[in-house]
Amino acid sequence: MRHILRRRDIVEDSWRYLGEEVGPGDPLIVPLAELRAERERWWNWTGRLGARLKPSDRVEDLTADLPRLDLVAVEFPNPGDGRGYSQARLLRERLRFRGELRAVGAGVRQDQAFLLARCGFDCLEPTAAASLEAVRSALHRYDVAYQPGAPQVELRRQRFFGRGAVS
Repeated sequence: MRHILRRRDIVEDSWRYLGEEVGPGDPLIVPLAELRAERERWWNWTGRLGARLKPSDRVEDLTADLPRLDLVAVEFPNPGDGRGYSQARLLRERLRFRGELRAVGAGVRQDQAFLLARCGFDCLEPTAAASLEAVRSALHRYDVAYQPGAPQVELRRQRFFGRGAVS
């Protein structure tokens, strides 16, 4: 079974990707192209539904489907491809998506974890070779943030707040 980092906890992933063994009503993640091609089929899916965005997918194409989605998985095919950061910010800020936002792929690495969280990702799925414990520890590497980011409790403290101050 696949393990992921969800809200800073290492947990078993209950979601399945299209093509994996899936039972009726299981939480399922489908590619955006598949969601658009068979929209009625997926809207009638009895379980929780998620969509997977490729870096070249337009976030705006999900607008009509967001009320049905519990999760959006954004692909990071390599560490140098930053389009997923923009997709995450658009989903959180412009489209007001409040479901689970998951970063997936080879570009989800320990050195990117803090920045991914700042952009609104609350779930990280690095490759199987990555150490989830190392990725989790990277989330605590910095406690100072100079630029605004997605609201997350542990990342809200700024350098101008003293210890014990309410932020």
